[in-house]
Order: sequence, then structure tokens, then C-alpha cells
Amino acid sequence: MSGIDIKPDAQGKVRDIYDLGDKLLMVATDRISAFDYILEDEIPHKGAVLTQISLFWLEQLKDVIGNHLISADVADLPEQFKPYADYLRGRFMLVKKAEMFPVECIVRGYLAGSGLKEYQKQGTVCGIQLPEGLVNSSKLPEPIFTPSTKAEIGDHDENISFERCAEILGEDAATQLRDLAIKVYSVARDHAAENGIIIADTKFEFGVIDGQIILADEVLTPDSSRFWPGDAYEPGRDQASFDKQYVRDWLNANWDRQGNPPHLPQEVIERTSQKYIAAYEKISGKKFEF
Repeated sequence: MSGIDIKPDAQGKVRDIYDLGDKLLMVATDRISAFDYILEDEIPHKGAVLTQISLFWLEQLKDVIGNHLISADVADLPEQFKPYADYLRGRFMLVKKAEMFPVECIVRGYLAGSGLKEYQKQGTVCGIQLPEGLVNSSKLPEPIFTPSTKAEIGDHDENISFERCAEILGEDAATQLRDLAIKVYSVARDHAAENGIIIADTKFEFGVIDGQIILADEVLTPDSSRFWPGDAYEPGRDQASFDKQYVRDWLNANWDRQGNPPHLPQEVIERTSQKYIAAYEKISGKKFEF
């Protein structure tokens, strides 16, 4: 449930967005989605973790690429949102409006998920030929850019080739986004590795402000990335994770994908919350305050 009695102008699976004219208020709720469903159960502190980890990465990456952040300080909340400061503290970003690119920029450094399934059938990921002999969770020779279309809630994102991305965006923009996405991923991957986390893959969103490409929306969170513990990594099998794969795994074992998803057991809710918090603390080196 949202802690604000103001109707959002747009709503994603997790975020509520309020249009403030020349800027946006982005609020990360505790909602969780899986298999294109928004689950009925919320994950305590999840929205705050997503926001805090995004803020950490925006600061880390500011010399690599600019971003849309104005403030995450409750003192800067617009007047109509100040009554909700206690709820909003730690889970909102006030951001500049950007002209967003209509593709999601996915970078994969390891073989997992839909990429693994395609590789097992065709030896490719999003049409990119990969070496023979790779297994579940193999590290790729180098990170690859595998964009997708942006889907409405309830629809599936569709993986597309770089060529199709270039048709949508134009060759120059597609090339810039590919190079930026791989560069940002590589910097983040190296930082995370020093802190014991493997970023197997992640999804970026880019936009344009004043003619400059900037990083927008959530950045390198447990919702938009696969985070694996480095000390337990072993190719050839599924990895333990700090992301919502734990929820997906429970649903896979307890739901036949008919009708709406079942309620999550309290143990799964609490364990998922702990995983999100652990991801933030390991990556940032900071204690999560809530």
C-alpha cells in the first residue's frame, strides 16, 4: 500500500510517479513483481533499499555519466508532499524530466535467465554468437549489450537485436547507448566484485536532458540486476542471489502459473527483505537505516 493519499500520475510495477511540471517525484513502494504480476504481498523496506542503492550508484558513477537526480532530501519535498515525509524519507527521488529512450539497455556479464535458455538452444544470446561449451552461470568473455523493448504492465519485454535497436533509435544513438551501458556496467561490476558481489546482468534506462545522455530511473538495484555472492559462485548451476530470484524460485515451486499468484509465506517475505538489505550493505559498505 502507498503511504500517500495523492494519486500518482503514472504507476509502474514498483514505482509511483508524480508529475511536478518541470520535474518528477519518483517513489519506490514495497511492491514486488514476478512473472509480470504484481504480487499481493509487499516486502518490508524494499522501496527504501531500491532508492538508497540507486542513490549510491548515481554518486559512484557521476564521473562516468550524468543523471537526473535533483534531491532525495525530505527538506526539498514539494509542499503538498510534506505531510507524508515520514513515509517518503529514504524512498523518493526528486528528478529532472528527461526524454527517455524507448528501449531497456540490458548488459549481461554472465550466462543466466532467458540468455541461458537461448544459448542452450542456439548458441546465441539475443542473436549474439557466443563460444561453445558455456554452462549455466558461465562468465562471458566480455559483457554483451542485449536491449529489449519496454512493455506495459502485464506484457512481456521483448529481447531485440542491436540491429533492431538501431532501427528504433537510429544507429548513432544505439551505438552510444550500447557503449555507455557496457562502460557503466563494467565500472559497477568491478566495484561490486571488491565487495564480494557478482553483478551477473543488469538493466539500465537512459534519457536525454539538455542534449546530454543521462542515466535515469533505478540503477543497479536487486530489482534490475542479478546479484550473486562471489564467495559461493560456481559455474554449472543456479547461483544463490541477493535479488528477487528467491521469490521467483518459491513461486516456481508452488504455483502452476494458472490464475493469480499465491500469497507468499511470511518466511519468504522476511527472507527476501533481508536479501535486499544485505545487497545494499555489501555493495555500499554502509549500514541500512530504517
